Amino acid sequence: MDDIVKQALAKWPNVPHCYGWLGLDARGNWRMRDERAQHLNLPGDKLHHAALVAFIVRNYAADERGCWYFQNGPQRVYVQLEATPYIVRTDPAQGWTLHTGAALGPVEEALLTETGALVLHSGAVVAQLDDRDFAHVLPLLKMNGAAVADEDLLAWMEGSAAGALTLDGVAVQRVAAAGLPERYGYVSAPSAPA
Repeated sequence: MDDIVKQALAKWPNVPHCYGWLGLDARGNWRMRDERAQHLNLPGDKLHHAALVAFIVRNYAADERGCWYFQNGPQRVYVQLEATPYIVRTDPAQGWTLHTGAALGPVEEALLTETGALVLHSGAVVAQLDDRDFAHVLPLLKMNGAAVADEDLLAWMEGSAAGALTLDGVAVQRVAAAGLPERYGYVSAPSAPA
């Protein structure tokens, strides 16, 4: 956490938290969600200001409920998650890279949802693959040790194809996207405690 944030917290400890105004989309973009976007359940405007995005990333954390937030001075701005708390991308030089710029680390679990979203788990991090990178990852998927054909992958996702699907030697599991928050202990749409 930035020192300026720590100082603001000490100076103003009881500032109310903010809900619904910041989102993280499934491609790792931060989105400002004004009242209209919230009311119409729209993603909001993509943040482009590099310094603001870097400030959000440095002060991004989760609370004890599994709600992710950005500590903006003395105020917590809770984040609406379109997918998972982190989004992962492929980088030719660095390998698996999170939307925050950090490396993912060794993949412990690989999961594929019913919609074809690939989710990777490493340590305390759960991250959905940016869909634009799926073509780069497809050659890493193997069925029974061989490259997987598109039709075989689709059949496996539907549960009609037998065989072991792996990603770089890690067994891939089928999972319902709706069950990810409970499985990994995060809240997609934080709200104020009752």
